[in-house]
Amino acid sequence: MSQLLKQRVRYAPYLKKLKQPEELVPLFKDGQYIGWSGFTGVGAPKVIPDAIADHVEKNNLQGKLQFNLFVGASAGPEESRWATNSMIRKRAPHQVGKPISAAINDGRTLFFDKHLSMFPQDLTYGFYTKDRNDGKILDYSIIEATAIKEDGSIVPGPSVGGSPEFISVSDKVIIELNTATPSFEGLHDIDMPVNPPFRKPYPYTSPSDKSGLDSIPVDPERVIAIVESTVKDKVPPNTPSDAKSRAIAGHLVEFFEDEVKHGRLPENLHPLQSGIGNIANAVIEGLTGASFKHLTVWTEVLQDSFLDLFENGSLDYATSTSIRLTEKGFEKFFNNWDDYSKKLCLRSQVVSNNPEIIRRLGVIAMNTPVEFDIYAHANSTNVSGSKMLHGIGGSADFLRNAKLSIMHAPSARPTKTDPTGISTVVPFASHVDQTEHDLDVLVTEQGLADVRGLAPRERARVIIEKCAHPDYKDSLKEYLERAEFYAKQKKCLHEPHMLKNAFKFHLNLAEKGTMKVDKWD
Repeated sequence: MSQLLKQRVRYAPYLKKLKQPEELVPLFKDGQYIGWSGFTGVGAPKVIPDAIADHVEKNNLQGKLQFNLFVGASAGPEESRWATNSMIRKRAPHQVGKPISAAINDGRTLFFDKHLSMFPQDLTYGFYTKDRNDGKILDYSIIEATAIKEDGSIVPGPSVGGSPEFISVSDKVIIELNTATPSFEGLHDIDMPVNPPFRKPYPYTSPSDKSGLDSIPVDPERVIAIVESTVKDKVPPNTPSDAKSRAIAGHLVEFFEDEVKHGRLPENLHPLQSGIGNIANAVIEGLTGASFKHLTVWTEVLQDSFLDLFENGSLDYATSTSIRLTEKGFEKFFNNWDDYSKKLCLRSQVVSNNPEIIRRLGVIAMNTPVEFDIYAHANSTNVSGSKMLHGIGGSADFLRNAKLSIMHAPSARPTKTDPTGISTVVPFASHVDQTEHDLDVLVTEQGLADVRGLAPRERARVIIEKCAHPDYKDSLKEYLERAEFYAKQKKCLHEPHMLKNAFKFHLNLAEKGTMKVDKWD
């Protein structure tokens, strides 16, 4: 027991429950339902999952010791190791990493995708464990903490995610106290789950509002073990912005400036939400260099680029459910703790992604799809309709309810067989996560399509003209004209499609390695 652990655990009875990870391995049986803390690769348990994986590898139990694993969003390298060893029978609601996506697409892991605002609540309702005969929901939750308060409550680390809900429905709770990470005490604002009906509204009318609970309550009797962890979160370096992502950021900044000019946005915009990736980073970088001041953020993940907005004085306050920082980002964060901690709050994902709050605050939502079609349906999850990428995450929580719903992507993604690559703009999305009814603005490096108030056929022309790669514009225009000719004859001109050709881009890619269609007939 380290001296630091003694300092961090301020509820003395827990110190009698201190265990080594290996001692807990026998508790975990095939088919159990397990909850992990964590969100977007930070704040997940580390040493206990690794100890269980060690046991599987040592005893050749791959595919024989499997769990139904629930995490608020994606976990870290430990999840990838479990996936490699075929230890995950079923997974929800979101994952990231080649091993886990490979297990899903190989059929070794069953995966169900769910909006991140809804998943933890639906878990507490018993929706996902309705076939159990013992009345339990989760057998164990393994929760990473950075401190334990005097009442035994848990102070999370850089993410809250679904931990409050997991703890509330777990038969037993195991706490990993991470002493390699500084304590995050004082940074969280926790709302514990309350089941409907007659559930009171969350009282937040600005990103800086708090309810006052800064740790997660837990019945100490259900905490069966404390394990010390000295493993830091491993967040890979952010992909640097490139010319395309900077062009997309430029289009968006110009659009925001025009909205301010016409009185549709205030000079400090509205609370911002931004996804993960180089385009999202480039957009935040673009805002750093723009003239906007006193910005606020209501989002689900904060990345390194948000620290730059704090530093240059553009950003007043930010709230999320996760701080997904690189090693350098965390170093900067803790070196400036006194400053950042006054301007930042971490909440549960049920609150950070709450649709009513998003709508109440008038959030500006910005996310990246796999593809979108000429009528503004977007695919965020399934490549060519079937290959699971990572899950919908919180994008639809925000996009369906935001004041401005924006999707941004490069117009084409180069492949080994085609220098132009796969078109992001297609005749018909091969899978639809965000519908035409939800999106306001589509952006590529080619331009920005503002589709607010446009009928489908109007939208199609604007999207093709503004967003499509030049190599694909003529082909998309020809498809639209053919579809309109056919639909006029059949008297179905509202949103014209020719089903025999609607997925020809995707079929051509599968058969010939390119979306460039030679002819439609």
